[in-house]
Amino acid sequence: MAVSVLQLVELALHGAAFLCGIVCASALTVAQGEFGGWCILYGTVSWNGTALVPKSFSHISLCYFVSAVSIVVALYCFSSLLYGIYGCCTNESQWDRTWLSIALVVAFIVLFFLLIAACILRVGMDALCASIVQTKSLSSCQDAEHKPWVSYSPTRFYSNLYSAQASAWVNVFLWCLLTTRLLVQRRREGPFPLLRRNDPEWSAETEAIFGGRPIQP
Repeated sequence: MAVSVLQLVELALHGAAFLCGIVCASALTVAQGEFGGWCILYGTVSWNGTALVPKSFSHISLCYFVSAVSIVVALYCFSSLLYGIYGCCTNESQWDRTWLSIALVVAFIVLFFLLIAACILRVGMDALCASIVQTKSLSSCQDAEHKPWVSYSPTRFYSNLYSAQASAWVNVFLWCLLTTRLLVQRRREGPFPLLRRNDPEWSAETEAIFGGRPIQP
């Protein structure tokens, strides 16, 4: 069983992408649970003199979308990881051009949705932190973890949101590498160029089939 370096790198990338998807979905879910299941992304906060008061939340489907993308991609990475391990053990990991094209289309779709999810996390977290800092009671968003909140007790919401955001962007980077890997592999396994009449290979093939030219007297 001979395993190439590229196969090991691809397995490592799928494994890392699987972990990033799980971390992103779980961290966002925990942060969402600290606010009673509401999605705090793009939320607004005010200060009543003694505690922070959540004024508005974004629609709950926004956080569900990010979590769903992360989980679906994680499951796909896990399946690809298992298939890659099986292929390495049975020497059946080589794909033909058709399957490479399908995998490349899937990779572009996954990368597109991951980029959307990462942007939602980044912009939504920036909007929340801007609202917290504008209360002028805190100098940074992270300090809000140590302040009292009305009706909620979010002790690690910033850390969880930061972990979700970082995992999402790392996942985007990993899928950029995986997509590049598929592009390189598909280009290497492109169709062979046709032989021309003046090519030496053409002469060798025709002489082998039809025999050499007759000797002129």
